[in-house]
Amino acid sequence: MTTTYLHDKFISIILKCQQLSKPISILIALSGGKDSLCLIKLVEDFNNLYNYFHKIEYIYIDHQWRDDSRKHIKHLLNYTNTTSNNTYVYQIHTIHMSESTIRRIRYQIIIQHAIKNKTQIIFTGHNETDQLETFLLNLFRGTGLEGLSSLPLIRQIKHYIQIIRPLIKMNTGEILWFCHKFNLPLWSDKTNFYYSNYRNRIRYELLPYLKAYFCPKTEYNIINFLNLSSIENEYIKQNAIKLYVTSRHSSYIAINYKFIKDQHLALKRRTLYLFFYYNFNKYLNNNISNQLIEYMHIKHQRKARIIWEQLRISIYKNWIYVK
Repeated sequence: MTTTYLHDKFISIILKCQQLSKPISILIALSGGKDSLCLIKLVEDFNNLYNYFHKIEYIYIDHQWRDDSRKHIKHLLNYTNTTSNNTYVYQIHTIHMSESTIRRIRYQIIIQHAIKNKTQIIFTGHNETDQLETFLLNLFRGTGLEGLSSLPLIRQIKHYIQIIRPLIKMNTGEILWFCHKFNLPLWSDKTNFYYSNYRNRIRYELLPYLKAYFCPKTEYNIINFLNLSSIENEYIKQNAIKLYVTSRHSSYIAINYKFIKDQHLALKRRTLYLFFYYNFNKYLNNNISNQLIEYMHIKHQRKARIIWEQLRISIYKNWIYVK
């Protein structure tokens, strides 16, 4: 078997994932593009050499956005059928939805499939270039530090399911070279060239412009910034989790803010975000967060109430509790 430096990169990334202990089953989420073909090839070569995964499954979600989607599925199945592993195809029948809605539904289908089949690990084909584009999209939307580093190597979903992105340290150029080297059957997706899609416009217009007129090392510098931000974000996150566990009520949906009001603003905000996301699966907006933090520092307090997204948030006697 011919190996390349991308095989070595893949192995080093797998070894960093300490949770990947034998025996283990993986579900590989495919998009049908060059990233998916590269991931299939790397996983199959790795498993043929080390017999690491006792079960490998592939899953593809058909959005039915393109008139050639059936041909694309057939093309993809022709390749996955060269392996000895099962491939599952799901179709989303409502096609007139936003990209963010489709993405959320796609992840729900993949996670439900993993739960049903008792799969421990989900692999996705996100690469370094995807990480860079996601950073710029989230930056334009006004996200914070958590959103800027939203494509980590490992993401915990359930207590026994993880999403791992083994291509996250490989860029598009390297992946394309790999596909050409092994003559992988690439499919030309015309929707990748629609400039109505913000990600395509960033890829083909914004990034080349920044590299040409501002800094040739734009991509390298942004990735370096993301790596540093990820370390700092993880530090804040771990401290916020400790603070949340210490301050939450043992019986009610409530948090004792006397434990957090004297902490740094970053920890106060993150602990409040964690409280609402963990209990209600809602992202606390800045306006409500600022109101709660301001109230913590009022000396002579009266009982206060805030209505937000059908939640009644009450603040009284050092407690923030929600109905």
